[in-house]
Amino acid sequence: MSSKAEILKKIKQNQPDFVTDLPDLEVLGSENPNILETYKTVLKNIGGESVEVANYSEILDFMRNNYALDRRIITTIPELAEVASLDWKNDDPHTLQDVELAIVKAHFGVAENSALWVTDDLLGQRVAPFIAQYLAIVVNKIDILPMMHQAYKKIGNLEYGFGTFIAGPSKTADIEQSLVLGAHGARGLIVFLLD
Repeated sequence: MSSKAEILKKIKQNQPDFVTDLPDLEVLGSENPNILETYKTVLKNIGGESVEVANYSEILDFMRNNYALDRRIITTIPELAEVASLDWKNDDPHTLQDVELAIVKAHFGVAENSALWVTDDLLGQRVAPFIAQYLAIVVNKIDILPMMHQAYKKIGNLEYGFGTFIAGPSKTADIEQSLVLGAHGARGLIVFLLD
């Protein structure tokens, strides 16, 4: 008998007699009554910024007051066409290299890690949130889930060509724990939390 087979045999012989039930994951996050505040706190801690808005008009006002609108801004959200281009989705992805800001919508967010779930139907092009200098994502407040467990349950049976969770601006840290934002993607992320 090989040593691997012998080890596996000993492990099998030494299994406990009792079986424990898996924990009830449905209660995760239910002890947190303020999911939105948790989301905002976690987002801030990982380098992102949140802005609560009542409607798309408030996003337009924020854009006018905080961004240089003479730079290239793209969006997939028709309500924001006044400050951003909508006619870029069929362009060669290489032509997006000069995008200053990409604005997209998320299906939902997760308070636990401030992740936002986006799929190719919302992105226009898969490269858009990763090639832009800055990224803005709009998510409805009521679509913030407490934990990743609920998020995976929500997307488990859906069909999509591409989907990803985005949390904060891109970042990397070396062994000395020197954090660098925008190392290999968007240098900043703002999340518009829509009523």
